[in-house]
Order: sequence, then C-alpha cells, then structure tokens
Amino acid sequence: MRVLIVQSKQNLGGLWMRHLERLGAHVIHALTGAEALVCLEKMAFDVIVLDIVLSQGSAIAVADMAEFRQPQANIIFVTDTTFFSDGSIFQHCSNARAFLKSATPPNDLAAIVQHYGSTSHDRAAQTGRSAD
Repeated sequence: MRVLIVQSKQNLGGLWMRHLERLGAHVIHALTGAEALVCLEKMAFDVIVLDIVLSQGSAIAVADMAEFRQPQANIIFVTDTTFFSDGSIFQHCSNARAFLKSATPPNDLAAIVQHYGSTSHDRAAQTGRSAD
C-alpha cells in the first residue's frame, strides 16, 4: 500500500508515517502543496492523507490533481479547524472517503488508511489498473 501524507507539521506527519510504516505501508510525507503535486506526478498512491490547511500551497489543488491523475486514490482529509465541518468536502472531492480531526489517535488513523488502501487495490483490480 502506497500512502501520501500531506501535512505541514513535520512532527505530526512523521508520527502518522511511523504508524503506517509499522503496518507495512510505503509512505511519502510532503510538507507543502507543491511537494505533494510533484509526488502525484511521479508515483501512484492508494491513499492520500491530506490536511485541509497547509502552511504552503492549497489542499484543494492537491485534491483536484489527485482526482484527475489518480482517481483510484482514496483521500482522507484531516484538519484542526472547522473548515468543511459540515461535511461539504464530500461534495467538492469525489474521492474523499473520510474527514477526521488532526488529533485522531495515530492508531485509529492508520486503521482507516489501511482500510481505504485495501479498497483502492480492489478497485484497481476490477478496472485492470495497477495500484502498486
């Protein structure tokens, strides 16, 4: 399972990364929207963990690029703000699968990522596309 974490807070992104790597995931951590866009150009991902508020760049631009380039990738949005707390993110991003608080326990986040990573593989197999 390949995971892209887009989180400006290096410590938090690193914490999530370590939990996912323990589950056997190959994880890339991008600190900015620009870094995430480069990653999306170079690699395919099963799951993208995307903070709504980035210190540099736009999370919506990252989500749009993922939707266009990698429609099989499931996006898990995280935030420590009230942006999109009404659930409207699911109307803006067709591959949004979850919307979580940044303070979600890392084990819980990892379990959710693992779940949606496996569904990405299932969808890729059904369409004959490689998710690896």
